[in-house]
Amino acid sequence: MNFNSKNPFLNSKRFSSNAEPRTEVHQAQIIDYNQEMTVSGTINKTAILFLILCGAAMVTWWMTFNGINPILPTIGGAIVGFILVLVSSFKPQLSPYLAPGYALFEGLFIGGISAIFELKFPGIVINAVGATLVTFLVCLGLYKFRIVKVTEQFKSVVVAATLAIATYYLISWVVSMFSSWTPVHYGNSMMSIGISVFVIIIAALNLFLDFDLIEKGAREKMPKFMEWYGAMGLMITLVWLYIEFLRLLTKISSRD
Repeated sequence: MNFNSKNPFLNSKRFSSNAEPRTEVHQAQIIDYNQEMTVSGTINKTAILFLILCGAAMVTWWMTFNGINPILPTIGGAIVGFILVLVSSFKPQLSPYLAPGYALFEGLFIGGISAIFELKFPGIVINAVGATLVTFLVCLGLYKFRIVKVTEQFKSVVVAATLAIATYYLISWVVSMFSSWTPVHYGNSMMSIGISVFVIIIAALNLFLDFDLIEKGAREKMPKFMEWYGAMGLMITLVWLYIEFLRLLTKISSRD
């Protein structure tokens, strides 16, 4: 059985469907190295997306701390970013254009939501950023030196847990909209904090799946645009991880 990453586009089926054939006898086609996906190329694309996201985040951050309501670009950024992810999942060949757009609009969302939390809990953003960065580097090191191996069993556990979290969040959101019930992950109780810690662990484990699928894409010599596709998927996981750290630190700070 083949298990995939939680990302809607970082999955084995999507990567395999975009792989270039190694040999084409009837076309005598030669695939040049510069037309193939590489790990280093994906890393470079990820860095570009990260810079775009940070630049966009500074806009809504500046708006918030200069008395300008950031709600419209914050919510708009989240909606447009989500739409671009959906489009890219069906049209990965458009990723060189959609990925930068996603980083731009998601940056507006991240900057706005971060500024709002920072106003209420000063210093929380830098802690969330630091925790996300450290988690990413630790996971990268564990993967690079094969301390953690991405086996089929590992994938099955991570994907199952991720789907369970997504299902729980969705059901909680829908039920809370039509009733007075308060989901257990709301508030700052120890149970709520425990749930946030669990979600962060699962988000971090998804990084291993993303690393593995990007490496697999490079090994199977997929087309160059898949570097943007893979970078976009990795950014989605990092954004999810950052938001969860922000929520956890908010719960802890509100208990003081």
